[in-house]
Amino acid sequence: MEQTVRNPVIEVKNVNKSFGDNHVLKDFNMSVYPGENLVILGKSGSGKSVLIKCIISLIQADEGEILLLGSSIQGLEQDELDMLRAHVGFLFQSNALYDSMTVRQNLEFPLRIHWSKEERALGAEAAVKEALEDVGLLHTIDMMPSELSGGMKKRVALARSLILRPKVILYDEPTTGLDPITSREISELMVSVQQKYNATSVIISHDLNCIKITSNRVIMLIDGTCYADGTYEELSQSADPKIKEFFK
Repeated sequence: MEQTVRNPVIEVKNVNKSFGDNHVLKDFNMSVYPGENLVILGKSGSGKSVLIKCIISLIQADEGEILLLGSSIQGLEQDELDMLRAHVGFLFQSNALYDSMTVRQNLEFPLRIHWSKEERALGAEAAVKEALEDVGLLHTIDMMPSELSGGMKKRVALARSLILRPKVILYDEPTTGLDPITSREISELMVSVQQKYNATSVIISHDLNCIKITSNRVIMLIDGTCYADGTYEELSQSADPKIKEFFK
């Protein structure tokens, strides 16, 4: 029987990144496939956030190649890079909501950048409401971020990252600072998003419960390299001391 070849949505090839004498990424390689939730696990300061910022060219890699949705990001003109980024949702650890804007205005912000005035007039209201319904927060549409709990802010930030129907979602420590119940709710919501949008996600997390719930595959970033690659179950049962210390 002929097998279907899956082309990676993201390819990181021999990427190096240093800050002075701190060599954060060393010939780092990884591939992320369509519809997959890939978790990157590593110690604080190991380069996880640097890696996902390199993927969307917020930080420039020193060497190597990164392909995103089939396009090599190196050498893209700014307008080409902006068009590519329109297909990528980024959930920042800090949520990055605009405090002076209502929830509605926060969600409309990406539409003002990527949609024409006519498109916004026709579809912005429906897009905002659907994104908020997806995260169970339609009732917050006219509230200010200061009126929201930490978990609600995270959900609104996720709704904003979904509003352009991205093909790729990058999550930077999505459950940091949340209580265990809210953390589980956010993790389960991430799985629902994966299922509804068939989005490909890269998730940075230290939260083992989040990783267990959300991951299809886990990469261990140790000493700047892709040290191990497997399912949560495979890595959690590893006898390798460097891997075991993460699953204590």
